Amino acid sequence: MEEKVIPSADQIGAELKREKNKIRFKRIIKNTLCTLVVVAAIAVLITTLVLPVLQIAGTSMEPTLENGDIVVLLKTSKLDYGDLCGFSYSNKILIKRVIALPGDTLVIDRDGNVYVNGVMRDEPYVSDKGLGECDIEFPYTVPENTYFLMGDHRSTSIDSRNTVIGCIPTEQIVGKLFFRVWPFSKILFFN
Repeated sequence: MEEKVIPSADQIGAELKREKNKIRFKRIIKNTLCTLVVVAAIAVLITTLVLPVLQIAGTSMEPTLENGDIVVLLKTSKLDYGDLCGFSYSNKILIKRVIALPGDTLVIDRDGNVYVNGVMRDEPYVSDKGLGECDIEFPYTVPENTYFLMGDHRSTSIDSRNTVIGCIPTEQIVGKLFFRVWPFSKILFFN
């Protein structure tokens, strides 16, 4: 006959402690994973509904924004002169600057100077003034419920100066730029 080995009280206590620790560890892992899933879901909702994140593609907003910059939009349809905004166009979100509001009268001269309601706009963000791809006639009145938007790099930007894009209806406005996230060396909050 085999002899049965009876564990000591210390061995039984150690085994119980090990089993309790295993159960506690599994509970911690499960709670951590659940928390991460909830945080990820909240982050996705926020970036989708309130603060969309975009990567800039192209040079039409240079020098303000460069190709590859990552920016965050704040969803709003309340825009003012000079705001950088994102709008939906051909299943993409494009970024341009608000130049004129609904009902404004606009003139752009051959040198690229912009006049809104007879007043020349101060545009320190534009390094390359020019008429660009313009096929509209001046003076031009911005239709109601639309915005006249232009890129900062006027010679390369296709924007409201061209009838292909035209003035942007309010319902196509996604929001205005809130801040630049990337590159870290150029993090910037926009007003």
